[in-house]
Amino acid sequence: MAKTSTQSIEPIIADLANGWMKSYGLDYKLEQESLNTEIDKALNEYYSKNGGVGGNRPDAKLLLQDKALNFYPILIEYKGYKDKLEKLDDNGQVENRNSKNEPIYKNINSYAVNGAIHYANALLHYTSYTDIISIGMTGYKDENGDIVHSIGVYYVSKDNLGVGQKVDEYTDLSFLKKENFDEFIQKVKNLKLSQEELDRLKEKREKEIDASLVKLNNDIYQNEKGLGENDRVYLVAASIIATLGVAGKVSPLEKTDLKSSTEEGNKDGDIMVRKIKAFLNEKKLPEEKKELIIRTLQNTLTTDNINKVENGESQLKRVFSKIVDDLGIYYKIGLTTDFTGKLFNEMYSWLGFTQDKLNDVVLTPSYVANLLVKLARVNYKSYVWDFATGSAGLLVAAMNEMLIDAKQKIKSPEQLAVTSADIKANHILGLEILSSVYMLAILNMILMGDGSSNILNKDSLKDFNGNYGFAKPNEKFPADAFVLNPPYSAAGNGMVFVEKALSMMEKGYAAIIIQNSAGSGKASSYNKKILKHSTLLASIKMPLDLFVGKSSVQTNIYVFRVGEAHQNDDIVKFIDFSNDGYTRSNRKKSTSNLRDTDNAKERYQEVVDLVRFGKSKLKLLTENEYYEGKINIESGCDWNQTAPIDTKPSIKDFNNTVSDYLVWEISSLIKNNDIEGSCLGK
Repeated sequence: MAKTSTQSIEPIIADLANGWMKSYGLDYKLEQESLNTEIDKALNEYYSKNGGVGGNRPDAKLLLQDKALNFYPILIEYKGYKDKLEKLDDNGQVENRNSKNEPIYKNINSYAVNGAIHYANALLHYTSYTDIISIGMTGYKDENGDIVHSIGVYYVSKDNLGVGQKVDEYTDLSFLKKENFDEFIQKVKNLKLSQEELDRLKEKREKEIDASLVKLNNDIYQNEKGLGENDRVYLVAASIIATLGVAGKVSPLEKTDLKSSTEEGNKDGDIMVRKIKAFLNEKKLPEEKKELIIRTLQNTLTTDNINKVENGESQLKRVFSKIVDDLGIYYKIGLTTDFTGKLFNEMYSWLGFTQDKLNDVVLTPSYVANLLVKLARVNYKSYVWDFATGSAGLLVAAMNEMLIDAKQKIKSPEQLAVTSADIKANHILGLEILSSVYMLAILNMILMGDGSSNILNKDSLKDFNGNYGFAKPNEKFPADAFVLNPPYSAAGNGMVFVEKALSMMEKGYAAIIIQNSAGSGKASSYNKKILKHSTLLASIKMPLDLFVGKSSVQTNIYVFRVGEAHQNDDIVKFIDFSNDGYTRSNRKKSTSNLRDTDNAKERYQEVVDLVRFGKSKLKLLTENEYYEGKINIESGCDWNQTAPIDTKPSIKDFNNTVSDYLVWEISSLIKNNDIEGSCLGK
């Protein structure tokens, strides 16, 4: 007998749902109809449900406004089969990407909710809308011929990193009615993700960023000739700033705005510079900083080669389009991650540095940055500075820690908003001497929304007096937390930065990651000076392959309490963290070169607890990996100690040795007898 296939009842489901919306008086648009230019363009630009470009057409869509006059796009996808509402992963999240961070087109195509969330991500990627409602609806006929339908309603926003959260259970679409919509939006606003859920989603998105950056840089490196490494960095920075926009003030630059004209003053570079100026003006950046940013970016954006038109398109427009297409969604959703640090490491991975130079440009992995921040005991009241800030990855981690702490401790929404703004404006300070890297730090902080106020393009050893930057140049920065990954080619492997920073602080804590030879002789003169005003609390030996593929130096983390001289009787906690639980590889085409293979997250937290509370927190680490000892304040060369090995033999050792000897003696006798017997037989 031939197998009969179930027929889709999608037209019936669509008719049912559209009938409801019609009865509610809603101005909904069907698949081929236009909602507005911005949304239509986004759906057309984003990759389709089959993996091609464009062709994203929700079955129905509408734009609703709440009482606060905020607009919410509503995107609806219909299916006509049983069990085709949604496909979730093991964590209960809509599964639109696989373990390799590639789109799962089968899920996006086959399931109503997955398709609707796919459309929502198109809007997050290419429009100014940051809060979208995705609705999936499917159904089937039961044995009596009656229609059985199911509805999935999800909130997709930059706050949940575009993955989506289920709002509630619904049997119809009446929550979209004008009289019900405000209550529905209130329910949406009350949705919360736990910090654990957010961390898991963030980790997933970070892997996607890595893959996208590799793809982008490879494309530019291979196909866009004449662009040096600094040019690539500046182009990405300029493109992102130009596309951020300011709500109601500055519209984001779109690909169609670049006309590839040869007209003087109206070339693609000129258009981008004008957009960047408008953005920076609205951000109220200090004039000196604004001029520095514009001048730096303008040098790249207005060169003849990059604006030269071939086949109707300038190289600038082509590169700009690649950047927006590959990276747009990640900076639009506001990831609290060192976005530009990842960019920097990827861009510079193609360059042939000498080892010393390479060590000076390698940036701190985000999980190590978080460790440093926790070891420095950063909270929402902290004032954190970094004397070799690089792309500001450590300050991003510090700001993120402060904002999380504030959210946990401040229960007034109004006070939380004031405190968060104050943290971004006044609680961090970073210094970076390299102009190309400084631009990345500025961009990082603009993406953080906006902590760029006190990121200074200065030599922290020669030109910095401890004051705030542009906004308050005559006011001291009250630093009470210091984090650092210095250039190892600097004096004392970089300890010169530590000595200066800690000497300018009155109190607080510091955590630095540095080449471990700094603690065993290379920086003894600086170390002895540091101990006169600060106490060494801990020395942590990090894995040798921590910077695999970028550098191969042995590093240690040193933790200090500032403002109190070290005494010879002070206890120092020495931790061998060579096994941090991560397995690293250096494969160019790998989707992930970092895998948690042995409770890595728990191990990192254990290190924080050991430094803070001592041996009672030993759990995953062994007693051989944790040792409490002392240092000589007149040495400066004894900071890398390990647990002593007890060489005194015990009674058990003696018994084992005697036992082993007797076994050997007996076996020798037996063997000799066998040999003699065999000889006699000849």
